[in-house]
This record gives sequence, C-alpha cells and structure tokens, in this order.
Amino acid sequence: MSFSDSDSSSAYGGDYRNFKQISRERLLHEMLRSAKTGDSKSSWKVLIMDKLTVKIMSCSCKMADITQEGVSLVEDIYRRRQPLPSMDAIYFIQPTKENVIMFLSDMAGKSPLYKKAFVFFSSSISRELVSHIKKDSSVLTRIGALREMNLEYFAIDSQGFITDNERALEELFGDEEDSHKGDACLNVMASRIATVFASLREYPLVRFRAARSLDVTTMTTSRDLIPTKLAARIWDTLTQYKQKIENFPQTETCELLILDRSIDQIAPVIHEWTYDAMCHDLLNMEGNKYVHEVPSKAGGPAEKKEVLLEEHDPVWLELRHAHIAFASERLHEKMTNFVSKNKAAKIQHGSRDGELSTRDLQQMVQALPQYSEQIDKLSLHVEIAGKINRIIRESGLRELGQLEQDLVFGDAGMKDVIKFLTMKEDATRENKLRLLMILAAIYPEKFEGEKGLNIMKLARLPQDDMNAVNNMRLLAGASDTKKRSTGAFSLKFDIHKKKRAARKDRTGEEETTWQLSRFYPMIEELIDKLNKGELSKDEYPCMNDPSPTFHGTSQSTPVHQVPAHSMRSRRTPTWARPRNSDDGYSSDSILRHASSDFKKMGQRIFVFIVGGATRSELRVCHKLTSKLQREVILGSSSLDDPPQFITKLKLLTAHELSLDDLQI
Repeated sequence: MSFSDSDSSSAYGGDYRNFKQISRERLLHEMLRSAKTGDSKSSWKVLIMDKLTVKIMSCSCKMADITQEGVSLVEDIYRRRQPLPSMDAIYFIQPTKENVIMFLSDMAGKSPLYKKAFVFFSSSISRELVSHIKKDSSVLTRIGALREMNLEYFAIDSQGFITDNERALEELFGDEEDSHKGDACLNVMASRIATVFASLREYPLVRFRAARSLDVTTMTTSRDLIPTKLAARIWDTLTQYKQKIENFPQTETCELLILDRSIDQIAPVIHEWTYDAMCHDLLNMEGNKYVHEVPSKAGGPAEKKEVLLEEHDPVWLELRHAHIAFASERLHEKMTNFVSKNKAAKIQHGSRDGELSTRDLQQMVQALPQYSEQIDKLSLHVEIAGKINRIIRESGLRELGQLEQDLVFGDAGMKDVIKFLTMKEDATRENKLRLLMILAAIYPEKFEGEKGLNIMKLARLPQDDMNAVNNMRLLAGASDTKKRSTGAFSLKFDIHKKKRAARKDRTGEEETTWQLSRFYPMIEELIDKLNKGELSKDEYPCMNDPSPTFHGTSQSTPVHQVPAHSMRSRRTPTWARPRNSDDGYSSDSILRHASSDFKKMGQRIFVFIVGGATRSELRVCHKLTSKLQREVILGSSSLDDPPQFITKLKLLTAHELSLDDLQI
C-alpha cells in the first residue's frame, strides 16, 4: 500500500495544456489508468464515487473516456451494491468519516465486495482517518493504492471552475450574520480552491481585495473581510502543500487575485449580448441543456430532443462569446457555405429540376452520414439564434439594453429610467427589476425611504422584488455606502452631477463595433492592471511577499504589447471572431483544438470571485488570455445567470425562501 499525493508530473511535459485538460488527464491517467499497474490483472474495474466526486468527474470527463480506461460500472458509494469479488474497485471519494466507514465495510471481513481497492481522496485526509483505515488488517492487504488526488473543484469551462458553494451569497452576505455558517463556507471554499493549485502544480502570489475603511470611526464589517479571510485560509493550505506534496513549487509560479461580488454589482444583472449569455438568459435552459423539437421520422408528432451546448460542439465553441448579431450572421454564412460545398446537399438541391442518376445516388449515400450530422448541428444553432432574436424583438430588449448601457456609462440618468417605465408598461417584471438594480448600484440614494417605494410603484413591482434592490446594499458594504453618500466612491463620480458613470468608455476598443457591446465587467480592468503591475497594493495587498525571481508578467511578450497575431479587424471583435474552419467543423478533438492557442504562454493568472461569477466575466478571461498571452482562469463559488443571482439576492433577507427551489 502506498500513501502519497498522486503524481501529476506527467501533466507538465510536452505541449502546453490548459486548465481543463490537466484536470481531465489527472482523473483519467493518474487515477483510473494507474489502477491498471502492479499486481492487478483484471481488465475491467468498478468506479465508486460519492455525490460530490460524481459532479467533479462529470465536469471533466465523459462516460466514453471513463470506459476507455477500463471502467465497466460506475456506482454510488451510498447505494446498496452487488458483490463483484473477481473485480477491482477504484474509489474516488471525499475524505469524510462516513465515506471511510462505507469503504471499510465494503472491503473488510471474509467476503469483501471487490478483489482489490484503489482509493483516491479528493482532498487531504486527516491522520485520524488514515489510522482508522490502518487498524483493519484484513482491509490493508486488499488496498492497491491510498492517495490524495487533491482535486475537489468543478471544471465548468476550459478556463473556469466553481467550488459549488451555491449558498455562499446567503451565508456570507446575509443580513443575519451567522459566523459558524460563514466560516464553514469559507473553509470548504478555501480547501477546494487550494486543490486547483495542487492539480496544476502552481504556487501563487496571493492578492486580495482589502477591507474598505475610510477612517477610525468606520467599523469594518465581516462582509468586508471575506476576501481577507479566504486569502488567509488558502495560504495556510498552500503552505502545507509546499511541505507535503512532492514536486510542489517552492517559489511563486502564478498570480491569484481574490475578489467578491461587491467589486461589480452590475455585471450579474445587466443584459450580456453574447450568444452564450443570451442562451442561458432568455431560453430557460437547465444548466447547459437545451430542449428542442425535431420532426418525427415516422411522420408523427414532433419529438423533444435534449442537446448539450458545450465545448465538444465546434459551432458552439466558435460562436459562444460572439455578439448575438455576429453569431446570427456567421451562422447564415456557414449554412450557405455548407450547402454549396457538401455533395449530398448539392445533389439534393440539384435534383429538383431532374431525376437523380445512379452515380448521384451513390455519391449522396456516401456523403449522407456526415451531411446529416453537420446539417443537424448547424440547423440547431440557426434555430436557437432565431429564437433568441425573436425574443429580443418581441420584448423590446434592444431599447432596454441601450438604456442599461447608457446608465452604466453616464449617458442616461434617473429621468430616462422614469420615462422608460412610464412608456413601456408592457416590459416584463424581470427586465424592469434588472433595470432598477442597475440604477440602485449607480444611484443608491434614490432608493432611500419613500423615494425607493415610489420608483417601485411606478414600475409596478411587488415587495419581493424590492428586497432584491434593497439587498444590493449588503453587497456594497457599509463603508462603500458611506463613500457613495460623501461623493468619495471609487468610481469617481461627482455627487452633484445629474448623471454618473459606473464605467469609463474605452476609446479604440474593438468591442464597440457592435451595438450594445460597450459594457465590460470590472474584472477586465483589474486583470489588465494586475498584468501591468499597476494594481494598487493598498487596495489589493499581497498575502505573501513575492520572491526576487517572480515577475508575474508574460514570458513571451512585454505586457504593454499586444502580440502581432492577436490584432483584430475593426469589423470583428476578438471575442466574436471565428476560431475554426469556414464550415465550423474540425476532425480534431475540442481539447486539442483549444490547446493550439496556448503554445507560448506567460505565467497563469487566477481570479476568484466569492458570491458567484457571470458569463461576461468568463468571456473576459478568454479574451484576456489571447491579449495578454497568459492563461487567465476564473474561479467562483458558483456561475450564475441573472435569474439565479436575483433569487439568491432576495435570500439575503427573506429567510423563509429556500435555495432548494432554484432551478440550477
């Protein structure tokens, strides 16, 4: 039996691998494939997981990947299982007392459920539990491996992960502060974030948003200290890793910036006009699952079909971060090109004026399988984009979106919002609420006392929605609110001006090509400053003093230069530009395709947002990776679309509601 951290050195040889690739390879190769070594002769194995590790695995791997590594059966550790004494078992479980007891009961005694057990823990196991395992001599001889994988995060994107703390906003920012719940939440979060660095063998320079204090009379709230506390907990775990994990770096190899939702209250509720964001915002999707109707082959009623909008779909990968207008144009071009170039499509269209020859039929049959698959995928995205554009037209979303962005950039004010609410009484309840939340983030004093009630009456919104607007103050924090009322808020607006700007216009930016694409999340500015070494050390102090050899800048290009190959045309913004062949299909796997952008990268930048991240923030990390030539990885307690964020915000004061009712 060996007890060690799983060796991930294989992930660092050869070509550059992005964050999700490394996570995937660790699970498939280090864990599943390693169980094939030693005295294990069995060709097929059972994989046993708990509820958390099932989610971790499903984020990074597909069932086909797992089967390819010799797993024939996947089981839940808490379900009653059939004994398979001739087969070996791989356990991927959290290091909890309950899980260890279940494992021991499986493998102890004269009739164990499995021949041999290879045990991999998702995070560090306590000495007490290791001792508990070692006490049972009958189990010891049946253990092929006992290791800490230190992989307890959910890789939701090639450059994004969550810690799955869905209640973080409620437990850390709620008006009834529960220190026990808050501490427990931060402990879990810190432990899971630390495993990201264990997996990638990265040792970060840790920076965090400092508590905002104006003067000695201003009391610092526990909410204000969230990034500070989280940074300290992560740092403690990383210090332990340095001592116990083999080949763990001893000096800084990357940068970690810890923030919370207070840094940008507008990003979670403003309409983001990219294909990805619009799909999740407007189409009532469950996670990445989209349900659509397809004609029945038997000629009966249409059948419902579920598809996943994920990175394995090359059309989705190409267009997800594109502006919806560009995505629609591009889909039209792709469909036209496809029909003109594909043999089956050509013959089918050409046959309308005459009968098909035998040779035509033969060519068509040969081209049909590929034709059918590709036309299905293209048709799916054409249908989705069409549905989104129809919703935009019918709900008057362009006019609302323009007002939202004008508010953010100081081109509109209170009078414009009142005019909109008066003229557009048919606007949906959610859209009016989101508009008022943006207004409250910029003009908090407009919602004090009777003023707020009058605005809500004008918008015809119920008290339940008023809670969401009022709870914005809990994210801002007391000191931040005080800054706003004294005119010293960091956005640098003048309290006497009628209109204020929550963002600075960026002249010369390609994103302004498309209407309604002016908005950018605050993390874009922060990451840019961090990369240039211009991020204030007072507002964002370091947890650890950087070693003399640490530079934290791009190794391949100076930070002030944009690499020549990433220059964009005025017509096509970077995040809206095609990344693939003209027809949108490639025979390469999506992971190999993704790695082609990462050949010469500088040190990684990690950004973690407590309280939920947005799709616009994830998009920005992809954009900045190309621009800075440094892989930017976004982490958060959860990834929230606007409806989810609003529901969570209401929970900060409405304790009778439950997050369990959320469709996440």
